[in-house]
Amino acid sequence: MLVLSITSWLLQVISGTYSTINTFITTHGLAAIVALMALESASLPIPSEVILPLAGRFAAAGDFSLYLAIAASIVGTVIGITVDYAIAYVLEKEVVYKHLSAFHIKKSDLDAFDAWFAKNGAFAVFVARLLPVVRGLISLPAGFAKMSLRDFYLYSIAGSLIWNVALIMFGYWALATSNAQLMFAAIAAFAIVLYLTYRIGMKRISRHSK
Repeated sequence: MLVLSITSWLLQVISGTYSTINTFITTHGLAAIVALMALESASLPIPSEVILPLAGRFAAAGDFSLYLAIAASIVGTVIGITVDYAIAYVLEKEVVYKHLSAFHIKKSDLDAFDAWFAKNGAFAVFVARLLPVVRGLISLPAGFAKMSLRDFYLYSIAGSLIWNVALIMFGYWALATSNAQLMFAAIAAFAIVLYLTYRIGMKRISRHSK
């Protein structure tokens, strides 16, 4: 399972998704980072695991500053989480459940997040922002629960800042190298870390939601 997950991630990096995002950032610069992170944070299937390292690589190449790349990623994140929170706040759970396919979310995942959020409160928002794949989902339970905007943004931005900076710095240091073997090794190690983080995080969420 681990080998398949790593292989799948690597294939994604070197295939269409990577190429498309790379071209978009090349053409539109920081605006592309804002737009892509907004879509990713609004639960659309656009991987920040590709967007952010690429942003770091472009910063290392001098296309824009590292600090502006981080700022753009946070602006996009805030836009995206606001959209999901507003949808959940206004429409509420029953309506969203009827349109899960549009959000690429499984009902079982959302139920687990609901239960976990009910038990862990605002801290759940912070922790979820650090987990691959599921990090965007937490905005929906927060909206359903009508969590205060102050706490929602405080914990969301804190967690997202750690995630965004870590991935951008990975791209800044690892993907900017001209050594192909070193780059491949860095990507493989990065994929393993993301996979293990996801597995450990989901086990803890499952445990605390029971």
